[in-house]
Amino acid sequence: MSDYSAPVGAPIWFDLMSSDPDKAAEFYGAIFGWEAEEANADFGGYRNFLKNGKRVAGCGPVMDPAGPSDVWSVYLHTTDPAATVLAVEKAGGSMMVPPMDVGDMGTMMVATDSAGAVIGWWKPNTHPGFLEWGTHGTPYWFECQSKDYKKSIEFYTDVIGARVEQVGTGGDPDTVGPDFYGQVFVGEDSYSGIMDASKLFPAEVPSFWQVYITVDDVAATVKQVESLGGGVMMAGEETPYGTLAAVTDPFGAVFCLGHPPAGWDG
Repeated sequence: MSDYSAPVGAPIWFDLMSSDPDKAAEFYGAIFGWEAEEANADFGGYRNFLKNGKRVAGCGPVMDPAGPSDVWSVYLHTTDPAATVLAVEKAGGSMMVPPMDVGDMGTMMVATDSAGAVIGWWKPNTHPGFLEWGTHGTPYWFECQSKDYKKSIEFYTDVIGARVEQVGTGGDPDTVGPDFYGQVFVGEDSYSGIMDASKLFPAEVPSFWQVYITVDDVAATVKQVESLGGGVMMAGEETPYGTLAAVTDPFGAVFCLGHPPAGWDG
């Protein structure tokens, strides 16, 4: 699906908090063909990346030296930020950044879900979010790596009205294990998943959302990432969901690559 318009509750935007936005722009431009807009001083030096002439992702500098840096964030579509705040809090989440207007572009908010993962929401105005999916340099998939799978399922079901279809449960919805996975459907389509990551990462690593970006050739892109100073966490692996890899940019930001399996129709 090259054309994309995010349903309410689905991913609508993703952006990078970088310790070196200028060099990050060069890096991502080289591997994805992204063009960077000028940094906007009115919005803390934030800039948008464009692919095929359309905004696809964002990048901003680290604002708090004591806070996290070099991390990708995911935003879901909301049409009513105030109602989303109430739903987040009722479902056991907490607000990090309350709804704030970003010029005439839209309204953003950032929360922590009930399992501890940071997740944002965007109400679009003149900035519609990303508009392409599944072509080189555009989104492939979004995924919550959850340290408390059941809480995550309940949270996103309650807050965005998601339907979660279990994968790898062996038919027992109460079984939780390292291969426990849920596809998150908003309406008739699935745009993200929730992974039981309770045994995948050390205890000190919190739940988090990660992004997968489509590439034409995973192996070639992995090599390019390495040649440009990035790192490889997982080289390309063939899965039923395509060829997937996990890499880092030169400053440590983790992101994933994906290429559709044979016969995939988008």
